[in-house]
Amino acid sequence: MTAEVAAAAGVLVAGGMVLVVAGATRRWGPRVRVRRVDGRSAWARLTRRPSGSRGRRRDLILLASTAVGIAVAAVTGWIVAIVVAPLLALGLPYLLSLPPAHDIQLLEALDRWVRGLAATLSTGRSVTDSIRLSRQSAPPLIADEVGMLVSRLDNRWDTHEALQRFADDLDAADADPVVAALILAADRGAVGASTTLRELAESIQDQLRGRRLIETERSKPYVVVRQVTVITMVTLVGVFLLSPSFFAAYRTPLGQLVLSILLVAYVGSLILLRRRAKQPPRARVLVREGASR
Repeated sequence: MTAEVAAAAGVLVAGGMVLVVAGATRRWGPRVRVRRVDGRSAWARLTRRPSGSRGRRRDLILLASTAVGIAVAAVTGWIVAIVVAPLLALGLPYLLSLPPAHDIQLLEALDRWVRGLAATLSTGRSVTDSIRLSRQSAPPLIADEVGMLVSRLDNRWDTHEALQRFADDLDAADADPVVAALILAADRGAVGASTTLRELAESIQDQLRGRRLIETERSKPYVVVRQVTVITMVTLVGVFLLSPSFFAAYRTPLGQLVLSILLVAYVGSLILLRRRAKQPPRARVLVREGASR
């Protein structure tokens, strides 16, 4: 027994000496934090979950629609409802909304920026000084591009080249006339630049009025589609509550296949409508020679 205790004590002493030596020779550095991938971050990456309140609202809609789909499947026997309900809840608001008119938003931002430049130029400042002063009041839509333009001017870029790169950053046909007017004003020493920019702002206002009328006409088909969709859904729910036997055929596998085909055709028509409603990009006129388009 004494020999066993002595052997154990020897092992412990030897182990302690090894640990002391290892601790003395170890190079202590900053602790490396190992990122743990939790379920929430994995879910956000997998489903492209938006951040903030939008992401929480989307998850709530997804959870509620899945619960509704399970309830519908349990009552009606339509197993396809478990998949269809979340897809419709998340996809219909997107498909039934008119694609945003980015050209109108850009024209509004350019109008504000051009009017500010014109007011500054009327005080006798140069084009470059007016652009530098406009950085603080630039509209949010073009604030990053204006900030990059000012940074290039501060780094002693040629004004013509800096404005050309500014047009490339905006990459919009509506911005090219504005940038071209600024280039001409900078090359001519701001002679008549204030008057030119005011007239350009009036031209932008005329374009905005026309684009808004076009946008109103573009929104009319979506209003009709939303009305038809709501009326159809209300009618189907009413028929189901009043006469459930009308949908008995859809409980069979063949009926669910037919139902899936009808839903796919409906969603496909909405996707086609949205694609047709998107405005194709117009060709730019202020393009650098040899630049990729």
